[in-house]
Amino acid sequence: MAPLLGRFGSVTLVRKIGAEILYASGDPLSAATLFEQAAKRQTGDPTGHVDVRLALAWSELAALGGDPGHGAALVAEIAKDPDLARSAERIGMHHALEAIVAARSDDRDGVRAKLRTTDAGAAKLRAGDRAFLRYLGGVALREAGLVDDARATFALAMEASPESIGAALARRERANLG
Repeated sequence: MAPLLGRFGSVTLVRKIGAEILYASGDPLSAATLFEQAAKRQTGDPTGHVDVRLALAWSELAALGGDPGHGAALVAEIAKDPDLARSAERIGMHHALEAIVAARSDDRDGVRAKLRTTDAGAAKLRAGDRAFLRYLGGVALREAGLVDDARATFALAMEASPESIGAALARRERANLG
């Protein structure tokens, strides 16, 4: 990534593609920075871009040292963004993040409902995207204290696309469950 960004980093499309690669590679903070830079060239408010806010919400909710309160607020704000509906991947990720928020509120029924909604739209997505959403689903189930369900969901992520970043993240999370 560095040579490409070093040489063509001023090109908005290169920044956006770089952000998507970093995002898919499990680096939401670096991705958010590049999404912000790309959005800055497109609009006056880069932090308002839905992809930036999804990446930030993920990092706040799922990363060590994140701010779950801020992540929950971002998830609530994103729900009102009309750009969310322009992508099945965005919608699926948003529902999965809502499930994590529900888990942190001790709402197991809410977790399961959001994950059912996520799964309903997942059939339309590429295998790598399905794996990533299942990784997020496993995180939500783990946070809800449903460890056996989380373990099974992480396994589904690994089966959906074994070589994807979603599968790699799920593999790591499953190993951490013991």
